[in-house]
Amino acid sequence: MDEEAMVAIFKQRQTMARILGVHDTRNHTDPAIPDRQLGQAIQFIANAPADDYDVRRSVVFYGQTGSLNASQCAALWARFGAQLIAA
Repeated sequence: MDEEAMVAIFKQRQTMARILGVHDTRNHTDPAIPDRQLGQAIQFIANAPADDYDVRRSVVFYGQTGSLNASQCAALWARFGAQLIAA
């Protein structure tokens, strides 16, 4: 993902997003993750492995057609960090 695409996604950080494909490795379940703002969804996916979630097959859907995989979320979190969840 290039810088221009990252900035475009950053500008949409308050758009509502849906997270699918997360697996809880501790409880061996696929939990329902409540919808949240895109910046919060990116943060969740980027930090989820530390909380025993497998996000390799996860997808964050946002807006009309936008989607991000776990690698893209990690890259966005590395680039923008807490700015993604700031008001």
